[in-house]
Amino acid sequence: MKKLPLWLPLVLLPGTGYAEGIAPPPLQLASDYQQQDVTHYRVSEKLDGVRAYWNGRELLSRGGHRFSAPDWFVAGFPDTPLDGELWLGRGRFEELSAAVRRYRPIDAEWKSIRFMVFDLPASELPFEARLNALQRLFSHLDSPYLELLEQRLLPDNTALAAYLAEVEALDGEGLMLRHRDSLYSASRNQDLLKLKRFQDAEARVLAHLPGQGKYAGMLGALLVETDDGRQFRLGTGFSDAQRQQPPPVGARVTYRYQGETGQRLPRFASFVRVRNDEPEQADSGPAPVSGVK
Repeated sequence: MKKLPLWLPLVLLPGTGYAEGIAPPPLQLASDYQQQDVTHYRVSEKLDGVRAYWNGRELLSRGGHRFSAPDWFVAGFPDTPLDGELWLGRGRFEELSAAVRRYRPIDAEWKSIRFMVFDLPASELPFEARLNALQRLFSHLDSPYLELLEQRLLPDNTALAAYLAEVEALDGEGLMLRHRDSLYSASRNQDLLKLKRFQDAEARVLAHLPGQGKYAGMLGALLVETDDGRQFRLGTGFSDAQRQQPPPVGARVTYRYQGETGQRLPRFASFVRVRNDEPEQADSGPAPVSGVK
């Protein structure tokens, strides 16, 4: 497996505090679980949070933009890169997303957020050794906003199914599996797996299709397109308020589905939410100041 590339230096444009002109952080991405032997993996809860990369100085989004985290929030963070998610709790993604995307942070919102760490991306060690290194690192850290995510060892796939049921009963999203012997690779591969009872994916909104009957004058369905060019209608999962003010054309949305047809279109696709993890960009004015309310 290839080692991730060296991290590029962060460049800030004067007067913005918003990262521009840099490559996105080299993140490892998950594939779907397909009955692999769980004894080769560490298993953790799949958090409904916002992916973040600590480069030793700042928190960056998947797109390479800087989160305007208050100075006191990151004060105890180490100088080594960390991969994790900003998290507020189960079922609170919308609230979390609004808080972490603000150009000017609000202290009261950030005080409830935790950076849940699950990997040590700059290390050349296999995951089991990286986890041991993280445990040693966290034993010397003193930050209430950093937390090392639990990574379980399970005896068999029956135990995996039981753990999934336990997490789902608590309104959790699902599970993540990390191969114990794998190196951190900035790609989508079988060393990192996601397990959910329902599959989910993302697509971009192409058009609003009008509703009929009780939805007359409102959204009937979204015409969306996946990253590989597949187009389909997304017509369920919307509240009446969302049908009156649907996600804008160009927005990225998350949908849930149950397998695919022979034409590789999602079965029973249902809207979940607008997916936007990127921080806001300031139009003008000084860089964000921690504590501004």
